[in-house]
Amino acid sequence: MFPEDILTLAAEVVAAANRRGVMVATAESCTGGLVAGALTAVAGSSAVVDRGFVTYSNAAKAGMIGVPRELILANGAVSGAVARAMAQGAVAHSDAQLAVSITGIAGPGGGSVEKPVGLVHFAAHDGTGTVDVVRRFGDLGREGVRLASVRVALGLLLEKLTA
Repeated sequence: MFPEDILTLAAEVVAAANRRGVMVATAESCTGGLVAGALTAVAGSSAVVDRGFVTYSNAAKAGMIGVPRELILANGAVSGAVARAMAQGAVAHSDAQLAVSITGIAGPGGGSVEKPVGLVHFAAHDGTGTVDVVRRFGDLGREGVRLASVRVALGLLLEKLTA
């Protein structure tokens, strides 16, 4: 189902979380649960994966993980501020100590000059703080943007777990 490199990265995240005794959650928009899917494809992931929030709509971002509606209105759903709030909200609304979030424009439509197709914002949050990243993948096609986003999100989790 997932490319081998993604499964390898997911296995590294699961192993690192297991070593640290950390539970993980995801808050996903444009990836629609693919990060949680990659993590749970790994045998033994139930020891470290708490839950995944698929917050595709703005209402889901607000209702499920507490992203302030005013923040979405002020910055747009595809923004660093919303990605940070999504990661923080995923930790606050779960039993996880670490969460990663993804919000972006996978395409083929929905882009603009300011926020083109392939623009994706990420954040990872734990008790020590939040790190965020923005990537402009370009128009790799919907599947390409989504898979590239899974790789970045897993990398952020691994970075937080091995820091």
